[in-house]
Amino acid sequence: MTCHTNRLVAKIGISIALILLIITAGCTPTQLDTGGVTHLTLWHGINPPPNRDVFQKLVTKFNQQHPAIEIESIYVGQADRQLPKILASVVGDAKPDLLWYGSMLTGQLVELEAIVPIENQWNRSIISKDIDPALLGSMQYENHLWSIPFGTNNVGIFYRPSLFKAAGIEQIPTNWTEFKSIAKQLTRDTNGDGKIDNYGMLLPLGQGEWTVFTWLPFMWGGGGELKAGMATNINNPGAIAALQLWQDLITDGSAILSSPERGYELDNFLAGKAAMQLTGPWTLGQLAGMNQTDYAVMPIPAGTRSATVVGGENLFMMKSPPTHQQAAWEFMEYVLSEEFQTEWAVGTGYLPINLKARDRPAYRDYVNKTPAIQVFLDQAKSGRTRPIDLGYSQISENIGRAIESVLLNKKSPKSALKTAQERLNLSLNQ
Repeated sequence: MTCHTNRLVAKIGISIALILLIITAGCTPTQLDTGGVTHLTLWHGINPPPNRDVFQKLVTKFNQQHPAIEIESIYVGQADRQLPKILASVVGDAKPDLLWYGSMLTGQLVELEAIVPIENQWNRSIISKDIDPALLGSMQYENHLWSIPFGTNNVGIFYRPSLFKAAGIEQIPTNWTEFKSIAKQLTRDTNGDGKIDNYGMLLPLGQGEWTVFTWLPFMWGGGGELKAGMATNINNPGAIAALQLWQDLITDGSAILSSPERGYELDNFLAGKAAMQLTGPWTLGQLAGMNQTDYAVMPIPAGTRSATVVGGENLFMMKSPPTHQQAAWEFMEYVLSEEFQTEWAVGTGYLPINLKARDRPAYRDYVNKTPAIQVFLDQAKSGRTRPIDLGYSQISENIGRAIESVLLNKKSPKSALKTAQERLNLSLNQ
């Protein structure tokens, strides 16, 4: 490892206790191959549970079609809980063969020498030409390709039309002024007991990546950027405006906060306690089984411009014996295929990364029957991606701390972002 990598490992501060956590969580090292079968482990954090069921069916289909390869898919928790296990597995030499995770981790995995580049396999693949070229940026780091896109999505606002109708709202908001106004109008005491029953908006509480992920569309929509030239600058007018918008929703009582680090849960939305919630098309698979719940989707209202954040996870090939890498690439090509992407998209609501899959009759029928999907397909044109360089974890951490302090009314947006920028300058040596 390089000196920089050693410093990174030291900074992570992974202990033997964390490595034991891997074992007790069922995340064991790669199992031995037996009977001529190459056994691969794949770690993921696919959520909600119905989406995991869709993925497992696709994994089972691959195993049946490839008797010399056995993929064992293991759910290792949501991103914030998954990351310590991943880093511990690298240090403890107990890593999986394949890893499902956001592309923002690329720089860190490269520095830890945990993954292998895949451009040779990519350039030889006949499927690679069918992949949405807009996603190539999530694969590239320091002149190499390090992962493949697994699925793509973006963030919008799910809303309850019945609650809009009850509040006398006929038009969805298109800008921040309208958004604040209808959030206030949707906040109501419906039974006359003097207590609010319905809130206009649910906002995610916490410092984790989910909170940052769902806030970034507002920062970009407010005209902000994460970079100013080569430097990272999170203390910018667009960021301040976006945090002020969220604080205003809390201050005027029209937003309710999620449980800490649980902003992706839909309980308040499904119960009608929150009329609007930030989430993405992956939620559609869960809502499909809830016929009693009315819902629709709107784009993120614009500040000075329209924006959303492009999400979705990538699949990394971890360092392993050559036979495992060859088998891993076979599975990765399967993930890129029309077949996989169509079934995954129809079953979960993710947008297909294979352009041919988007034209398949099964997917077009699904879009026609699920109007919400078209909102995300259209909104993707204004989508922005998060950086995948080594410093993103520090950027996210400091933005997350700033958002939480503002939502809890501990600091003003200006003060919180000033403090966050000062910490970031130290951690990035700016």
